[in-house]
Amino acid sequence: MRTAPLTVQARQDALDVMRASGERGNELDVLVIGGGVTGAGIALDAVTRGLSTAVVEAQDWASGTSSRSSKLVHGGLRYLQMLDFHLVREALTERDLLINTLAPHLVKPVSFLYPLENRVWERAYVGAGVLLYDTLATVNGSKRAMPMHQHLSRKGMERLFPDLRHDAAVGAVRYWDASVDDARLVETLIRTAVSYGAHAASRTQVLDLHTTTGGAVTGAELVDLETGEHLDVRARAVINATGVWTEETESLAGTEGGLRVLASKGIHIVVPRSRIAGNTGLILQTEKSVLFIIPWSRYWVIGTTDTPWEQDLVHPVATSADIDYVIEHANAVLSRPISRDDVIGTWAGLRPLLQPHVKEGTSSAKVSREHTVASPTPGLTVIAGGKLTTYRVMAKDAVDFAIGSRATSLPSLTHDLPLVGAEGLRVFQRQAKAIGAKYGWDRPRMDHLLHRYGSLLGELIDLVDAEPALAEPLKNAPAYIGAEIVYAVSHEGALHLDDVMMHRTRLNYEQADKGVGALDEIVDLIAPVLGWDERTRSKEIAAYTARAEAEDAAAQEHDDAAAEQVRLRAADLAPMRRLDDVVEAGTKPGSPRGRGSAGPAGT
Repeated sequence: MRTAPLTVQARQDALDVMRASGERGNELDVLVIGGGVTGAGIALDAVTRGLSTAVVEAQDWASGTSSRSSKLVHGGLRYLQMLDFHLVREALTERDLLINTLAPHLVKPVSFLYPLENRVWERAYVGAGVLLYDTLATVNGSKRAMPMHQHLSRKGMERLFPDLRHDAAVGAVRYWDASVDDARLVETLIRTAVSYGAHAASRTQVLDLHTTTGGAVTGAELVDLETGEHLDVRARAVINATGVWTEETESLAGTEGGLRVLASKGIHIVVPRSRIAGNTGLILQTEKSVLFIIPWSRYWVIGTTDTPWEQDLVHPVATSADIDYVIEHANAVLSRPISRDDVIGTWAGLRPLLQPHVKEGTSSAKVSREHTVASPTPGLTVIAGGKLTTYRVMAKDAVDFAIGSRATSLPSLTHDLPLVGAEGLRVFQRQAKAIGAKYGWDRPRMDHLLHRYGSLLGELIDLVDAEPALAEPLKNAPAYIGAEIVYAVSHEGALHLDDVMMHRTRLNYEQADKGVGALDEIVDLIAPVLGWDERTRSKEIAAYTARAEAEDAAAQEHDDAAAEQVRLRAADLAPMRRLDDVVEAGTKPGSPRGRGSAGPAGT
């Protein structure tokens, strides 16, 4: 397939197509609102059915829930306790599709220990549940993606996780799921959709939904938040995939129908890998949620919490109480307790919790425990709930409903459609040693590059061949080479320094200084590609630095309200134009401002 880069020009071309759709005869088949994993999956599903498709996102791709999950692709072991076998089987099927076919470069197996406190009844109970979990993964008859579970004695458990407290368990069951860089998955979905002909524009806000006198939705009014330009888009079907912003987006159609969604905050902390001795992950039951201790690259990810969120929906932050809660529950099983001094990073995300009943007057197409597709008014489809693992099923359901009877002749194709970077992956894996020798990249570096880019590594190599210095690691962020930073803006659609630090890399939370020490060298690399002058360069650095300082300060506050006030002090420095900056009039009375989008949580 032709791989299309996400560039500034490609974004402008997409906006031009959307603008032209306002002319009679040029309307789009589908307009997707929301650039999280659900919206990205919908865009790919729609365009590969042969539908003219556009997708818009008010912030950066994956800037909501879809970059703030537990970064797991899993069946949901806890749903077996609820006897929801269909849901678990569906999620396991999607997990195995991703790891076998769709995105084997991005999705990797990871094992977990389920510690046992009772020698007899608990081992039998948990063992039966995990056996069922493994069995459900093979019901669809596909190639097995994961090893079968294992029962471990205390000694076997301690060999795999030496820092598990000796008296915390009498043994364990080891089972397998998978992990993924959630933001990269979303960016890869968007890029795949664009490669098949979809039109994608980030930093593009929906101001209003156009309706007929009868209330049917026919399109939307957008504003380009980079320039302030307004444009009207006509579409036969509009799909709302905005996660925790679902109800705000629904209200733009002037309807009382739709879905109800509440936001719940989950946080994670990051601890250096050397701080905890272990070769596998842990899963622990807490009174509020499930706590994962997940091995990830050079560090451990530990989370999550589950608390109501009533503050601004953009950029939730971890509080001191959140961090202490996670540390306390992790220390309950660790022989060498961790402390706040060990935490090098945090992130907070909002789960879009779907409420059980749709609003009055809503036509509902499909309701499951995890997601619902509904239509509050003709021409508008709304999808909410779900989780990262089942994004593809959610996308299929949303498009099926949006196009109605046409779905019979235009069925979804995404079940066996590899994402960009998957095709040719095995060739690059076999060539890895030779590539590493040529460019001075050791095996860990090659593993890192293949995991992030797959066969798209060839495009990074082209950058290095044109400028050999890009093969070198950054001086103050050595996990990344210069080519990765350039590639983020030349091929992956990053428009701002914040996009690079938060979503194209993980520097915001994988270094204790949030990557601030590397800002000058990173901006040196991206400024020429984006055409920044000295003023823009300085503004971008100041804005990200202020954000990093505000997040650190917020983590010292005990409650959400206080932490939010600290974070907002940095907002005025943000280089990304917000809706209030570019819109003074013309919005529907009472319409929401500053919305973004989010996909389903991965926990």
